[in-house]
Amino acid sequence: MKLVTFVKAGEERLGLFAGETVIDPLLAGGSPAVFGSALTFIRSGLVGLEAAKAILVHPPREATIALKDMTLTAPIRPATILCSGSNYRDHNAEKANTPISGKEPEFFVKTADCVVGPNEPIVFDDRFSKKIDCETELAVVIGKPGRFIETARALEHVFGYTIVNDVTARDRQVRRTPEGMTWYELGSGKAFDSGAPLGPCIVTADEIGDPQNLKVISRINGELRQSSNTSNMIWTCAELIHFFSRNFTLKSGMVIITGTPAGTAWSADKELGGKGVTQPGLVPATRYCLPGDIVECEVEKIGVLRNPVAQVLNIAAEAVIR
Repeated sequence: MKLVTFVKAGEERLGLFAGETVIDPLLAGGSPAVFGSALTFIRSGLVGLEAAKAILVHPPREATIALKDMTLTAPIRPATILCSGSNYRDHNAEKANTPISGKEPEFFVKTADCVVGPNEPIVFDDRFSKKIDCETELAVVIGKPGRFIETARALEHVFGYTIVNDVTARDRQVRRTPEGMTWYELGSGKAFDSGAPLGPCIVTADEIGDPQNLKVISRINGELRQSSNTSNMIWTCAELIHFFSRNFTLKSGMVIITGTPAGTAWSADKELGGKGVTQPGLVPATRYCLPGDIVECEVEKIGVLRNPVAQVLNIAAEAVIR
């Protein structure tokens, strides 16, 4: 099952994705207590899933909307996005690493303030950063709450999966001492407006199957920049759930992002420790993202999350026009 969130009369509503159409479960007679939002649906558990399946069997015509006629937004706006950096060895091979890179998950947090949806702009503002980089990541959506979750049972706590673009301000993230040691300022470099495009949908765990066997791809302006598989993660989704549940009670609707493979623009930035390594078949980056770029993040079985990069002044002008 695929869930989306769409805008209707200025309000966000939960939708059930069905090919080229989306079913509005509230118009199909679904309970607002279950279908009022993605979060209420996730919290409803099996009750909500069974109700959604029943609606999808015979969706009323009046509840069916063509996908081309609607505006999708982020399928969920998690209050907390738990993030794991340096989780692919090939990414670690292309960049300057800290003493813990690849030895333990690099723990940082993004919030709902970072989230934008499909086709919404990634803000470029050179007063903040001149080195905006993009990273395609598989994202885990928590269903069943828990703390100190055992790795062996961790996937039982997963509701589904989506895509997050872990947009990064490299000139704020990467710090280097005169002696040559590298460290990361992950708060300033990772958490900012439009720093977490999320979508286009949430796919329930049963349709994904093994989360450690999914293709992960990114394109910028049609050029293939990243192409890997979640099998190449250092720490699996289950291990990351265990890791983060030591610090937090993982709650329904929380999201965990799982790292990105090689192919970032950072690899070409020698000033910040890029090593100029390009994986076979990829188009090497020659610069960071700029206004006018189109970023596509793709994960197998989920879809493509597409976002333009836009100058902050242009975004403000468009908002005034609207």
